[in-house]
Amino acid sequence: MRVGIGLPNTIPGTPGALLVEWARRADTGPFSTVAVLDRLVYDSVDPFAALSAASAVTERVRLATNIAIGPLRSPAMLAKQALSVDALSDGRLTLGLGVGARRDDYAAAGVDRRTRGAVLSEQLAYLRGQLDESGVGPARPPVELLVGGASGAAFARVARYADGYAHGGGPPRAFGSAAARARAAWRDLERPGEPILWGQGYFALGDPDRGSAYLRDYYAFTGPFAEKIAAGNLTSARAVKDFVRGYEAQGCDELILYPTVADLDDLARLVEVLA
Repeated sequence: MRVGIGLPNTIPGTPGALLVEWARRADTGPFSTVAVLDRLVYDSVDPFAALSAASAVTERVRLATNIAIGPLRSPAMLAKQALSVDALSDGRLTLGLGVGARRDDYAAAGVDRRTRGAVLSEQLAYLRGQLDESGVGPARPPVELLVGGASGAAFARVARYADGYAHGGGPPRAFGSAAARARAAWRDLERPGEPILWGQGYFALGDPDRGSAYLRDYYAFTGPFAEKIAAGNLTSARAVKDFVRGYEAQGCDELILYPTVADLDDLARLVEVLA
């Protein structure tokens, strides 16, 4: 199993210089990927802008949206952003897409949230079909594509359009259950091979309280469930190691660990733990 690290692009107040230095250091560490989250109505940096900056200071790691909220963008604009990052990084982009769950993001974008599933399916079909004849560029080979979500429709999209599945986080057993559904949808469509399976978790090794406070704020829209998410924050070396082993045992191919504190010392601590 490969282990990647998230950039702190959704942690409020993160300076641009810190985000860039985070990517630079991640490229020299044990990580396979640097990944970003996506949110519109929040003190955060756009995921494609963050990855563009990261592409300039990295050479080895892959770059991933895990996930970007597809329906907030038109199909052509989404393709333009993704293809641009892929070109800037010399083909290192993995594009993870999902519908998102925040009403305020859709209201701010002027997009009807009720149609988000159908819109995402249209975007995926565009990326896997009409894009080739659209003239939207830069022209690139097909970008590696992941789809996230927990509904039956989400797993059907994985099987029909994507190269793999991006799980939204939680304990290893929750990932294992979702991975089984992704594989089943893949088999139902009679696709050869297996879907690539991505998981994610959160960590704060230096200031756990600050990290948990961020998670409560970031996920406040979920109500009381935000407390459960905060409780899953990995705050010790043992917790990180157990989490990594658990995901590996459940068949995860790529696990992304997202920081909940934008502190380069936490990045160094995670490197030590994984070593």
